Amino acid sequence: MYTGGLVTIYVFLLVCGVLSMTRELPFGLMLGVSRRGYYLGTALLVLALGIVYGLALTVLQGLERASGGWGFSLHYFRVPWILDGPWYQTWATSFVLLLLFFGYGMWYGLVYRRWSVVGLVTFIVAQMLVVLAVVALVTLTHSWTAFGHFFTTVQAPALTGVLAALTIALGLGGYTTMRRTTI
Repeated sequence: MYTGGLVTIYVFLLVCGVLSMTRELPFGLMLGVSRRGYYLGTALLVLALGIVYGLALTVLQGLERASGGWGFSLHYFRVPWILDGPWYQTWATSFVLLLLFFGYGMWYGLVYRRWSVVGLVTFIVAQMLVVLAVVALVTLTHSWTAFGHFFTTVQAPALTGVLAALTIALGLGGYTTMRRTTI
């Protein structure tokens, strides 16, 4: 199984999200666009890109299924479990993941733009501390079996819903951070 192409698309959108706030934001503000207008316009662009890219990934997955994995039983666009359902589930999951990665990149760019390198390092360390706290909590409560059971029993549409809620939270958090960003 090779899914490097999908990972590349998501990482590309993460980098685009970072660059949209660190490189293009000053240019947009220099042209007289308001912060609100820039953020909402970027969010609308990402929404449109998510729809189109999600549909493209769904069509490519359909071609992959129809050709028997490109004639070699490959799974390039059909990632087992998460992108292995009907076409509408594949589209919804791809759409949400694309928006999530771009939004996460925007958040990094906004943190850097607002608080510079010190704030960015603090942001990264805070995320690492949250992950370490979860690992410590699961370890101290001896809940690794339950933790693993959750991830082996959760259905892909449920996970897509959780990721959609996280994407909305990232978008709203980015909007509030954007309002106080200096250039």
